[in-house]
Amino acid sequence: MSQNSTYYQNINAQDCCFNLRKVTRAVTQFYDRHLESADIRSTQFTLLLTLTSASGKTLTEMAEGLVMDRTTLTRNLKPIEKAGFITTVKLSDRRTKGYVLTEKGRQAIEKGIPLWKKAQQQIVGQLGEPRYARLLEELNFVRSHANMPKVARTKDINLPPE
Repeated sequence: MSQNSTYYQNINAQDCCFNLRKVTRAVTQFYDRHLESADIRSTQFTLLLTLTSASGKTLTEMAEGLVMDRTTLTRNLKPIEKAGFITTVKLSDRRTKGYVLTEKGRQAIEKGIPLWKKAQQQIVGQLGEPRYARLLEELNFVRSHANMPKVARTKDINLPPE
C-alpha cells in the first residue's frame, strides 16, 4: 500500500493543476486578509474591477475574459449583486442582460485599492521585481497553452498507452 501511496503522492507533486491551485489558494487567502477591512474578498474585488471599463458586460463576455465557467461566474456574482455592488441592465439586444457597477461597487473598489496595493507590494517585494515579472510571463504562457485547443469531450482526449 505504501508503494502505491508514494506513487500517488508523486503524481500530486508533479501535477501542474494541483500545484497551481495550491498556490492560487494561498495567494487568494493572502489578498483576502488584506481586503478584509473593505468587506470584500479578493475574488469579488477582481470581478468588480472587471466591470469598471464597461457600460454593461454580459455574462459570456465576463466569463471569457476571466477564463471562467459561466455557472461558476453566476455563483460568484450573486453575493456582490446581493450586497449592492453590481446590478443588471438591459442591453441593446433585449434578450441579454449586462452587469454594471453601482455607486456602492465603485466605493468598494476605492476602499479596496489601497489595501490591494499593500498586498501587491508585499508579494512583489518578497519575490523581487525581476522574478515577479518572469512569474507573470510564465503564468500567461501556461494559461495560453492550457486554453488551446479546447477539447469538447473527455473521449476526444488522446491519452498515451500505459
